Amino acid sequence: MKLYHGSTVVIDEIDLSLSQPNKDFGKGFYLSDNEQQAFELASFKAKLFDAEPIVNVYCIDDDVLTSNILNIKRFTGYTRDWAEFVLANRTSEDGESTHDYDVVYGPIANDRIGLQIRRLLEHETDFDGFIERLKYIKGVTFQYFFGTERSVKYLHKDG
Repeated sequence: MKLYHGSTVVIDEIDLSLSQPNKDFGKGFYLSDNEQQAFELASFKAKLFDAEPIVNVYCIDDDVLTSNILNIKRFTGYTRDWAEFVLANRTSEDGESTHDYDVVYGPIANDRIGLQIRRLLEHETDFDGFIERLKYIKGVTFQYFFGTERSVKYLHKDG
């Protein structure tokens, strides 16, 4: 399987210490199986930093993601469990991941979701209202999170 990471730099070796804190699934390396999605993210970053968009391509054996080789958490949609997981990681006091999964797969908390998260954190809605609003979000996009050295060893740069 090919996975894509949108950036403004070529990433030959993944360095988890450079990962940003308080992301959806924690501090780690994020990829997509959708090249266009990765390009759009790279383009957004490029505009912020006056740089060129770069899509880094990695390969991983499908068996790694479907077996018990790694500790993997999967979310199939915008569910209560997913929302609690994302909120815990986005609000982690130390910025570190709040779990010990090697890989997490699930929906991206895009800008529309981010707005709902902010409304929840600012007490403009309660958790049930937050979950109810998620039902109406269209265009769910998914992401892969690799959060351990053990997991990134299975990603191999393509090309």
